Amino acid sequence: MSSDIANTAEWEELYLNGEWVPSESGATLEVEDPSTREVIAEVPAGVESDVDAAYEAAADAQTEWGEQPPAAREEILQGVVQNLEEWEEEIVELLVQEAGGSRVMGGTSVHLATDQAAEAATLPRRMKGEHARSNIPGKENIVEREAKGVVTVISPWNFPLNLSMRAVAPAIAAGNSVVLKPATNTPITGGLLIAKLFEEAGLPAGVLNVVTGRGSEIGDRVAGHPESDVVAFTGSTPVGRQVAATAGENLAEAAMELGGNNGHIVTAEADIDQAVDAAVFGSFVHQGQVCISINRHLVHEDVYDEYVEKLTERAESLPVGSAHDPDTVVGPIIDESQRDEMLEYVEETIDQGATLETGGETVDLEGVDDSLVVAPTVLSDATNDMAAACNEHFGPIAPVIPFSNIDEAVELHNAVEYGLSGSVHAGDVGTGRQIADRLETGMVHVNDQPINDEAHVPFSGTGASGVGGYNTTDFLEEVTEKKWISLQHEDREYPF
Repeated sequence: MSSDIANTAEWEELYLNGEWVPSESGATLEVEDPSTREVIAEVPAGVESDVDAAYEAAADAQTEWGEQPPAAREEILQGVVQNLEEWEEEIVELLVQEAGGSRVMGGTSVHLATDQAAEAATLPRRMKGEHARSNIPGKENIVEREAKGVVTVISPWNFPLNLSMRAVAPAIAAGNSVVLKPATNTPITGGLLIAKLFEEAGLPAGVLNVVTGRGSEIGDRVAGHPESDVVAFTGSTPVGRQVAATAGENLAEAAMELGGNNGHIVTAEADIDQAVDAAVFGSFVHQGQVCISINRHLVHEDVYDEYVEKLTERAESLPVGSAHDPDTVVGPIIDESQRDEMLEYVEETIDQGATLETGGETVDLEGVDDSLVVAPTVLSDATNDMAAACNEHFGPIAPVIPFSNIDEAVELHNAVEYGLSGSVHAGDVGTGRQIADRLETGMVHVNDQPINDEAHVPFSGTGASGVGGYNTTDFLEEVTEKKWISLQHEDREYPF
């Protein structure tokens, strides 16, 4: 890899069939730094003919790649791990510039992507079949697991590097080829950078292809391409429903990790200081732009006032500003539409009767017109049906909702269509576990907060939070299929 990897002027071509080429349209998209509002790069505005070229290359390359021995595929993934480790500082800088992530977010994203690539490197040797006895004399039953073919990956803008890597790496490790369409806001760290990492590791041409462009112009063609066998999407639930429907027209497998409305339950017996420590991280890391962040704080009425007071104090103490400042904890929102929507939720929630304890407004940055930084916001006297609580606000907003007993807390937690993650503080692990068992969600964390991700542990949701799963062998099952081969070792007798 070139040391120019952090140079945002070097990303002006698509990655198709092992080559860096301009879009057939010749048009480009501007990439903006959310902190400075300056244009930092131009990337190709891909068109449908570019998408078709990507799938043609992927389809042509897949068979030969799928026949490679496990050690060969493992070696590529190990090379990606080495590249991530070697270029961590440069990649963090890219995430600061493009995604508006703090140094904490950037480092976490690189470490998660490294973990995911390392886990994927183990998959080629774990693709083992089965052997089953037969009811028919002299027959042997063998079940093999093989790659599905071409995997489409559509990745989001909030954690673009690791949320792309968690689908791309295992798909390639299992013998598939991939077409990756990153989010329009983060085409470099979510797409073109991934191509660089794999190219430098020696991945054969055509196995990974990256097309950047506007979802409104090429999204349907990507999601519904007839060469696609699996569509892996991470993003909002409304868009995910559209993507799944489009993929379903070709009977492509859909792996959808969608939105969340995650609750943070704090009982009267909880250690309030620990619960607030967890809450500050769970609500405000990366400006709350995390699908598994805390969307609602559910707090027992006996400790409610203490919790609100301490959470407010902590929120007001967080360093806020440009992501380029190494001390910043809460940086910019990705763009104006996201910022304006979350501030509308706050305003509407106040109109509905909640109390604004702190925040609720943008923070001016020196030399920046129309700042995207939103102050950490705490809303007390909230209810489950208020705008900032019933919607996935995706921002540094903490609505705090009181409850009177555990049954009510569980009911409040489960009274949403989402079921992605959650957390419980109940004074001891055993009681927390009992509450966790009653929560309708794919993941729950006791004495912690909802933002957890480990590549060797399943990651999935229920309800409107998606279908299918990521990490460990869960995603391996999405991108492979079983094939039954029977061997008749002796003459078989038929009834006619």
